[in-house]
Order: sequence, then C-alpha cells, then structure tokens
Amino acid sequence: MCGMTGWVSFDRDLTQQRAQLEAMTETMACRGPDACGNWLDRHAAIGHRRLAVIDLEGGAQPMVVPTDDGPVTITYTGEVYNYTELRAELLRRGHRFLTRSDTEVVLHGYLEWGEGVAERLNGMFAFAVWDSRVEKLVMIRDRMGVKPLYYYATDDGVIFGSEPKAILANPLADRAVDLAGLRELVSFTQTPGSSVWCGMNEVLPGGLVTVDRSGLREHRYWTLPTRPHTDDLKTTVATVRELLEDIVARQVVSDVPRCTLLSGGLDSSVITALAAAELGRPGGDGEKVRSFAVDFVGREDDFVADELRGTTDAPYALEVASHVGSRHEAIVLDHAAIADPDVRRAVITARDSPLSLGDMDASLYLLFQAIRRQSTVALSGESADEVFGGYRWFHQPEVQAAQTFPWMAVFVSGARAQVSDRFNADITAALDLPAYIRDRYSDAVGEVERAEGESDHEMRMRVMCHLHLTRFVRMLLERKDRISMAVGLEVRVPFCDHRLVEYVYNTPWSMKTFDGREKSLLRAATADLLPRSVLERVKAPYPATLDPHYTNALLQQSKELLTTDDPVFALVDRGRLEEITRHDPATMPIDVRNGMERVLDLSTWLDVYRPELRL
Repeated sequence: MCGMTGWVSFDRDLTQQRAQLEAMTETMACRGPDACGNWLDRHAAIGHRRLAVIDLEGGAQPMVVPTDDGPVTITYTGEVYNYTELRAELLRRGHRFLTRSDTEVVLHGYLEWGEGVAERLNGMFAFAVWDSRVEKLVMIRDRMGVKPLYYYATDDGVIFGSEPKAILANPLADRAVDLAGLRELVSFTQTPGSSVWCGMNEVLPGGLVTVDRSGLREHRYWTLPTRPHTDDLKTTVATVRELLEDIVARQVVSDVPRCTLLSGGLDSSVITALAAAELGRPGGDGEKVRSFAVDFVGREDDFVADELRGTTDAPYALEVASHVGSRHEAIVLDHAAIADPDVRRAVITARDSPLSLGDMDASLYLLFQAIRRQSTVALSGESADEVFGGYRWFHQPEVQAAQTFPWMAVFVSGARAQVSDRFNADITAALDLPAYIRDRYSDAVGEVERAEGESDHEMRMRVMCHLHLTRFVRMLLERKDRISMAVGLEVRVPFCDHRLVEYVYNTPWSMKTFDGREKSLLRAATADLLPRSVLERVKAPYPATLDPHYTNALLQQSKELLTTDDPVFALVDRGRLEEITRHDPATMPIDVRNGMERVLDLSTWLDVYRPELRL
C-alpha cells in the first residue's frame, strides 16, 4: 500500500519541476513511510511514497521499464491478489522480471495487454502509467473503489494523486469549495466521480482515465452486472464458502506482520476464523493469527443498550479469539485521547474534509495507530453488510418502499439526523439538499438493470443492494482507507472481492434471507467456524463512547471556540452552538453532541486547508 501523485503537462518541461513534485509527493508520506521516489520526464513528473508489504527489497517505485520507443513508468498503490498467476502467464509470454513485487507484474501486464490489464486484476488498487512511447497517461482504479485516486484537469494536462492533498500541493490546483462540494459533504450520497474540491474528480470505481495531447477521456471497464442466478440454495451456500476461503487465502499473503480487526460481530469473526484456518493449515505459515479490537475505559460501566447496540463487543471478541486460537488484544481508549484536538486534526487532515463521524473516527484512528506498532497489514470485515444485506433497514417494509436512499429513510428524519445542521440558515437554503438528494437517488436507480423475469419485490431489493454497493459502501471504504493510511496501516477488505460481490448481488433476495434473517447466506456458509452465540448475534455498529467526560471535553472546546472570531462562524450559527453548550454533559442527547462535533470538525478543516469558499 502506498501513496502516489503526478503531473502531466504537454506545454512545459517538467524536468525543471522537481521541487514541486517533491512537495506533492511529501503530502503522501503517511501513506508510504518506508521509501520515497520521484521520476521526471519532459512532460510527466511521477511521485511515490511506499509502504513496503510485498518484496520489501525489490518493489521500489516509480518503476520503469525501458523500451526501444521510450520508457513506460508506473506509480501504483494497493494489492493485486492474483499477481502470481499473472506473473506466470507473462513469463510464458516472454516477459522477464527483476523483482517479486506485484507492481512489476501490473507494469508488465500493461506492456502486454495495454489498458485491458485492468480486467485481469483481482484486488484493491489504483495506479497511473505514463507511456512515453505515445505520450499518454493511463489511470486505473479497482472495481469497488477500495483505493482512492483523484485527478484535476489543467489547461495542458492533468494533476493526480491518491488523495486531494497531493493535488492541492500544486499551485495550479484551485483550493476552493463551492455549493456543489458542500452538498457532497453533507448529503450522504457519495456521488461516483465527485469531489468536495472545485475542478477535482475521482477516477470512478472500475474506471479508467486516459490523458494525451488530444484531451482527457474516461470510461468504465467494470460496473456491477446483472446476471441470471441458476444455482440452488445448497450450491449457493457452498460457492460462497469456496469464494471466501480463496479470498482470505490470497489476502493473508504478506511479507510483513498481519492481523485481523475483530469486533466479535459475524463479519469480522468470519474473516478471523478463515485467516486462522489458512495460516494454521498444513503447508501454511504455521502462525497464529493476531486479532485486535477496540474498547473504552469504563465501557462495561457506562454501556446502555439501545436499538442499535444491544450488547458490548468485548465478550464476543474474546469468545471468538479463544475459539479460533488467535492472539487477541483489546486496545482500550480513554475519553481524553478521543477528545484530543490533535487527534481531531489528524483525522480531518486524513480525510481532506470536515465530514467525520466524531468520536468513532477518532477512536478508529487511535485503534489503527496502536495496531500499526505491531502489524502493517490488517484484514477487516468491512462491506459484508452491503454485500449480504445485513443492515436492519434492508428488512423493514417501510424502508423497502421509500423512494430515497435506504439509510436516509432510517436516519435522516427530524432531530435525529439534521444532515444540514453544519451550516447556517442561508447556506442551508442555498444547498437545497432535498432536491439534490432526489436527483442523486434518481440517477443511482437508473443504473440498475433488471433481471429477466424478476418480480417487482426482487427488483426493489436489487435496487437496494445496488445503492449500498455503489454509494453507501464507498463512504465506509473511503473512511477506512484514509484513517488507516494516515498511520501507514494497510487494511484489506475480503468482502469486496468482485467475484463475491457479483455472485451474491445476483443471488435472489429470497435466497439471501432463506431463514428469515439478515445475512442468511454468510451464516450458513460459515456455521462450522464460529461459536453459536456469535452466529446468532444481532449486528451492532462500530462502537461509540458514551463517557460523559468526553462530552464535557467537547463542551469546553466549544466554549473556547465561542470566544474567538473563528471563520467557522461565517458558516454556522453561533447562537446554535451557544445553545448546545448550555446542555448538561451527563444528559446531552447523542444527536446534540454530534452537532457539536460537526462544528469543531468544520472549524478544524477550515484551519487546516484554508479553502476559498465560493458560496
């Protein structure tokens, strides 16, 4: 896993822009703490920061292959899990390799198949190839959009990077945000291709962008396909199990210490059990898998069950660890660390936006920071709910019938959500979020292809699954990538393997819920791996701290903010924040606390990025 950036300009000599390239590359240092590389040609400047995971000695980047017609250069981030098979095929075709890295395989794959190499890759990846033979830049992103890749078109080329901050380090990029960017920030729609920043776009998941002297073009090499599902239930369950075993076997491969994220829920427990079985099998690495969980000081004392979280995670995580024989450790966090303004600043900087989940993002950052001291690679259960239909709202008739994004039908109503409560009344009115959300929903539904003979209900559930797999999951994947890479931790997401996603997406909803529950297929496929208590456990979201000391710390920070002329008060209502600070921290409702967090996040973002606001 790494960070990458670059600049293509057809009207200037970029060999004179080393200092500028180095500044862009340095913004990606957190993503690649192990090595730095910069490569310059007349019309292309390519930068790379490396997190060494495969072939620690031989995978330096940017990587260049000389040809008779000029060099071909790649900057690459991610992991291709089928690189050994591709390497063998390329060897048979006459290619010769100098390293054991997957980067070199991808580069030679481009030399052999051109842009068609994308369709042959299984993994999470983003990369850019400068082909000096034809003076063309090719940018490619994985199918599910696990790895980020942004670009900014200029008058004579393009600037690109793993994160917006790499692009914004170039003076040609406009450090500005308009109403369109703010709508993306608060609408919870994650429009494919969009960015908060004016003039900046992301390469679409499953997308390919080329830039040459004739201009910039983009197309999709993959979209979520609709296909007939002909397997019976027994075969479907067996296929899901076979896919999961193969996926995890590929994703535990690493030349550095690896672990799993274990909450004690079904998804992370399945990944931990499969990883333990793979590492412990005859011919495997013979090691015990390490697992990590997050917990909070006094969690058992202050926990109150609600409709989202019926139980705490810790007992279940320990039970799974004992059952599968993992070396388990709970990272216990206190309120002071979670409320630390420096941690908030690190999270906002990592995400390049004020869109955070408050204490849940801060605790995730601290968890990853602690894990990184012992492991470089972690396997996560992220995305299982989107793939297998695990959220409760999938199964609520009123949500199934709602003509909006399903998660909005649940959370965006009344005082509980307030998607626009970050801004004052004038900006909120200008945003017109209801109309924006309606338009984005209509666009998203229009992408779904109906299967032949599919009933209205099955089609509706296909739409719900599609919305989650193309919108909702991307918000979670972006969060996980940015926060993990901020501390140089590579998080792999086995449930995002496109083979599994395609197979389960096309399985009828009646089969996905054959036992009347959520995630029926996943439970059935892994029933022999886990304790019964975990198999039957109801989903609980990532934990939030309930410690009133944390709320009190936020109150004090908000009161301090109110004594200043912070630029945030050009955007938010000072009176609203003053009203919040009069609450008793011991009885403050969670949605009110969240509103306070959002103001502090917005203030931090304005201070870090100093954007020009075009409102």
